[in-house]
Amino acid sequence: MTISLPLDRMTTVEKLQTMEALWEDLSKKSDEFISPSWHGEILSKRDKNLSEGKDLIQDWDEAKERIRRSIE
Repeated sequence: MTISLPLDRMTTVEKLQTMEALWEDLSKKSDEFISPSWHGEILSKRDKNLSEGKDLIQDWDEAKERIRRSIE
């Protein structure tokens, strides 16, 4: 199946909304996918940075809203 989207006519917000819809659908079927080993390595590094206070956690909905405001 080939899907064609009018990417050249879509706004950035529309593209982000499309990506969110795809991600939401893929997340429902996460047990069908096997993550590559480098994902675990990155997650371990991020966990270490969090525990050492080098990174902060930001609410995902707030982050998306901040991104939307910055591109409009």
